[in-house]
Amino acid sequence: MYFNPLSGVTVRDIPLQQAYPGKVFWVNNSTVIPDKGVAGSDSNAGTYLRPFSTVDYAVGKCTASRGDIIAVMPGYTQTLTGATGIVLDVAGIALVGLGAGSKRPTITYTSTGTDANIPITAANVSVINFLFVANKAALVAAFTATGTATPTDFTFERCEFRDTSSILNFAILLKGNATANSFDGLNLRNNVVQGLGTTAGTTFVNIGAAAVHVRLMDNQVTMAALTGIPALAETSAVALTDFHAARNIINRPSTDTSSGVMVSAAGTCTGLVYDNYAHHKDTAGGNGLLVEASSGLGLIQNYCILDYAADKSGALNPAFS
Repeated sequence: MYFNPLSGVTVRDIPLQQAYPGKVFWVNNSTVIPDKGVAGSDSNAGTYLRPFSTVDYAVGKCTASRGDIIAVMPGYTQTLTGATGIVLDVAGIALVGLGAGSKRPTITYTSTGTDANIPITAANVSVINFLFVANKAALVAAFTATGTATPTDFTFERCEFRDTSSILNFAILLKGNATANSFDGLNLRNNVVQGLGTTAGTTFVNIGAAAVHVRLMDNQVTMAALTGIPALAETSAVALTDFHAARNIINRPSTDTSSGVMVSAAGTCTGLVYDNYAHHKDTAGGNGLLVEASSGLGLIQNYCILDYAADKSGALNPAFS
């Protein structure tokens, strides 16, 4: 018997092993192996003591919608140079990274082109506690909903995204497609973005088509890019129904927040934006928008800079009606 490190892991506040009753496949390519275990190899059985060595191989061993878990051990590393290193094409799986800090499973993106990414084509996929690092100039996207795929109910939870420098950076972390409802149920919770890049259009998630039940909760986003695109979610003026964004912290030196420093949205949206904090450097006459004007979204108890000045605090924005 051995200690089960998955026993305390939750997804959307539900115990993982209660919510995902399928098989557990283990992955490890580090030099640290469990007591009485062996080094990771894709010819192994995928157990705790005989783990696989690659995430994508483990994905291929899963059965769709059975609720399988891929447990990735501390110290796992992988470098992506294209769009085939990891493909999330099996529905209903959860990738759970174990470890903390620099020992979290770490995926580094680098390539001679701009295509290093992780395609998502299946629904109900969760990615938990991974570190993603950009080591390529203006990398188009870390994750993509490719073609006409409909990866509904996709979840990022407790992940971190880091740029290597101002020129080795992510442009978009999660990029949607033009298929209606492909991002229904999108859930981004408790993630950290450390953006050093200055690429125009840099944002956490680009939602390219109408979506329902999107939840953006408790994320911390810091970006260096001086751009008018919102830091958390750029929606290309599509309609969002039952959209919620809460307790997010945004820090971006944008000098133009007319499209919203946090979220852009069309006037036909429904939902709530509440308890968020945002800092920016827009001095244009009380602009300081957290969310694009006339979005249709309800705004409750959000704090944002009104007219930027050094050492000044944000205010309730918009003010009470």
